[in-house]
Amino acid sequence: MNNVDEAISFFQIQTLRSQRRSHRRGQTLVEYALILAIISVVAIGVMISLGQQVKGVYSTITSVVASAAASH
Repeated sequence: MNNVDEAISFFQIQTLRSQRRSHRRGQTLVEYALILAIISVVAIGVMISLGQQVKGVYSTITSVVASAAASH
């Protein structure tokens, strides 16, 4: 094997390694996107289920503040 063949083989090996690293980065990005999507769906579900309770608390606070302001 001469130096040119060795250089070509080295280049081919480096290219394959680079492609594998790039594939792993893309795979990791997809995994993070899926995790983010799952967290978003769960957060939206929690907000919807707790929304009415929070609305009730704010309504109570508003009525207490309004009655306190009216009495002064």
